Amino acid sequence: MARTQGSHSDITGPRIRSAALRLFAQHGYAAVSMRQIAKEVGVQAGALYNYIPDKQSLLHSLMEGHMRELLAAWQEQEKPQDALALLEQFVRFHIGFHMQRSDEVFIAYMELRNLSDENFAAIEALRRTYEDALEAVLKQGVEEGQFTLADTKIATLAVIAMLNGVMTWYRSGGRLSLDEVENVYWDMVRKSVTA
Repeated sequence: MARTQGSHSDITGPRIRSAALRLFAQHGYAAVSMRQIAKEVGVQAGALYNYIPDKQSLLHSLMEGHMRELLAAWQEQEKPQDALALLEQFVRFHIGFHMQRSDEVFIAYMELRNLSDENFAAIEALRRTYEDALEAVLKQGVEEGQFTLADTKIATLAVIAMLNGVMTWYRSGGRLSLDEVENVYWDMVRKSVTA
């Protein structure tokens, strides 16, 4: 099959990722074929394999890219020393970062079951790294006497689950601005960890 005119790796590769991201988020990984992705990009189905080994690798790449971007963005934050201020920063960062990436978030959480065992382990390791960053904040707060938590691991998972919920219901232009939502969520998180 002939390559579509104007198809170049620096253009077509990102277009494949973008199309796959959109289609996986809309229809689910299992329901999307390589042929659909190729049609969306405007290349022959066989041409996709010049850019990606297979659909599983594409899913893993999308999830890994999201997690690495998340971890890098958190690392770049200038962090306060105080545990309470740091926890507030985490809450606002998490909501703000994820609200700009709804398709990535949906795939990162809903398509884990479609990863191979090896790819699942790799993504879980990245997720644990992010969870560990939050747990370190919670442990610091407990050590400093600011937080009252029986189990920082369970608290970590509960906070992240609560924060992820924003992505399922928040719509721009609704009753509350995103800043107002962040304020409400920060108040709930703060009250859940302090005595």
